[in-house]
Amino acid sequence: MALDVLSPADAVALLEEAIGTGRVTAEPQAAVRIADLCGHRPLVLRVVAARAVDRPGLALADLVAELEAEQHRPGFRAFCEDAALSGVRAAFSWSYHALCPESQRAFRLLGVHPGREFSTEAAMAMLDSIDRNATRRLLDALCAAHLLQEVSPGRYRLHDLLRAYAQDRLREETMPRHRMSAVRRLLSWYLLTADAGRRVVLPYSHEVATVPGERFAIPAFADAEAAMAWFEVEHSNTLLAMDQAMDTGQYDIAWKLPVVTDGFFELHAYWEEWEEIHRTGAEAACVLGDRLGEASNLLALGDAHMQGGRWESAIANYESALSYAREADDAWLTGFSLRGLGLVHEQMGDREEARQYFEAALEVFRREGVPRGEGMALLSLGELAAHLGRLDEAVSLGARAVEIFTTIDDEWSQAWGMLALAGALLEVGRGAEARKSLTRAAETFGRFKDQRSLAMTLAALGDVHHRLGDTSAARHSRLSAAELYVSFGEHTEGERLEEKARESADRDLPKGEGRIPPPGTFSPVQGGDG
Repeated sequence: MALDVLSPADAVALLEEAIGTGRVTAEPQAAVRIADLCGHRPLVLRVVAARAVDRPGLALADLVAELEAEQHRPGFRAFCEDAALSGVRAAFSWSYHALCPESQRAFRLLGVHPGREFSTEAAMAMLDSIDRNATRRLLDALCAAHLLQEVSPGRYRLHDLLRAYAQDRLREETMPRHRMSAVRRLLSWYLLTADAGRRVVLPYSHEVATVPGERFAIPAFADAEAAMAWFEVEHSNTLLAMDQAMDTGQYDIAWKLPVVTDGFFELHAYWEEWEEIHRTGAEAACVLGDRLGEASNLLALGDAHMQGGRWESAIANYESALSYAREADDAWLTGFSLRGLGLVHEQMGDREEARQYFEAALEVFRREGVPRGEGMALLSLGELAAHLGRLDEAVSLGARAVEIFTTIDDEWSQAWGMLALAGALLEVGRGAEARKSLTRAAETFGRFKDQRSLAMTLAALGDVHHRLGDTSAARHSRLSAAELYVSFGEHTEGERLEEKARESADRDLPKGEGRIPPPGTFSPVQGGDG
């Protein structure tokens, strides 16, 4: 809760509540002066009050004297030109210097974190600690001094003013190389943790060498749901970490962090951020002259531009990614760059060109042993066959892709393959199989918190139910899909599905409407990790 500066009377009342009515009543003028020195700010008053409570025999007049003397401590300087903040800094400084040296070091290093909240594990990285219990004791001590707040079990918040003060102390009392080491440890922790999540959510997505991780406490994600939940909590921190990596010249982490978090941003449909992180990643890799890094991020930029319908820029990014991938001798990137080019040409209506790219990608994946890539290339060829009316071929290719995903135990890709296959199954009269496949896909996308793919699946399931004569189930699926699309801000698609849900039970679908559009038509997950 954000609180404004209190009135003088309310500031004194807060102080009275914190340290006791008797002490304030005994020295009312000193209490007023303490409130003034704290700038009438609730946070600062609580910091000062916590210290006063620890010293019950201290007269408030002596406390005032100590706070005023703090402003004359050698090396004292204000946060900014605002004279009112001079008292705030004095209050923090007074409390800080009462800490033991170990707690002072911990407080300084916590200022390295770019976000407002962080976990115990992130704190361990900043403090260069492998002892969780010792770290918790330090964090608890800072909380007791009101220099830190535990907002939930294992998560902490450093108020903006306190972060600024911690950073100030860090500059004054810590050598530059030690500050940079703390930054490097924190960024390494985010890179390693995000990569651990990637391996659980999308185990066959592009893998890059990260950094040594023996000294870090990396969470063990039990399943995809746990990994997606971590990302949702740390979403803003990962973005800030990428900026921090660029600002501090940690260019290797700056290009790798977008790559290992790519699937998280894509599955959550954070379109603008998804594009921005890969633009930054490509820039960082370019600074290093790292072709693998450039190819990795340019491929994802191609995906982002294709998703946005920017065909020419998508082609340019895919072609650059393909060139750099071949230079880096990376089969995964080579194959998916070729597939991405095929997808763009398919969207542009050049199906023969698309087929050639898909077949070239399939050849690379098979030759180099990239099973997920092989499955995705087969899906693309199957969708192309369905467009051309070769439905038996589409079913065969789609079924082979799903079989591959099942063999390698890639749940998300298996669900995606089922969604792609369902349309062809329905068209060849195997509607019951299509319904079963889509039901399973919807369950998987729900567990993965992939709301966009879930919306597509529910819309397709509505068409299958309708074709099979279950208009009640069709209406339910379409309304559920419509609700999701509206939540994304895609009101036109939501309204279209709501209109379909209102179709009368005995009305046949208009010509062509019963066919499930292939996933590539709408999917955010089409190239790269898709």
